[in-house]
Amino acid sequence: MPEPLPFDPIAEAARNWAAAGWAAQAEAMAFATSVVRAHRILVTRVDTCLEPFGLTFSRFEVLMLLSFTREGELPLGKISVRLQVHAASVTNAIDRLEHDGLVQRVPHPTDGRTTLARLTPKGRDTAMAPVHVLNRDVFADPGLPAAGVRATVEALAALRASAGDFTVDPTVDPNGDPTTPDPSPETP
Repeated sequence: MPEPLPFDPIAEAARNWAAAGWAAQAEAMAFATSVVRAHRILVTRVDTCLEPFGLTFSRFEVLMLLSFTREGELPLGKISVRLQVHAASVTNAIDRLEHDGLVQRVPHPTDGRTTLARLTPKGRDTAMAPVHVLNRDVFADPGLPAAGVRATVEALAALRASAGDFTVDPTVDPNGDPTTPDPSPETP
């Protein structure tokens, strides 16, 4: 890791942006640049944890998504939607995971057009193996205090919602299943 700079280069870029006549956009430019830099920092930390397990973050995400399902399987299209990545990226990840014996493609039992990715026992073990390392080396100390983490997650959720990533519908649970309203009467 290189020696830390004696100044914040993104703050300097924002000053330069403003001096160039774009003061109204300087803060948003600094925001976007900061998010991109933070992404690189976190990806490096996560990749460092996953490398000894022979995983990339995209393959780890697929394994964890499958491990959290009831049956350990999902249609490839649903994986793409849930991970918010292009279908080709999912196909590539599944190809590699299948090659390594971590998932297998199986036909959908009722829809002949759909292929499921099914987690193998080896895949479940592989998914769980790095979790303690990620929890210890990344998630236990992400680089912000807990209040900062919460505020950042909320701010980025607002950005993601405004980009169309999701909508909040109180009648639908996060798995897309209709919820049953609480039958108890409201109390004043």
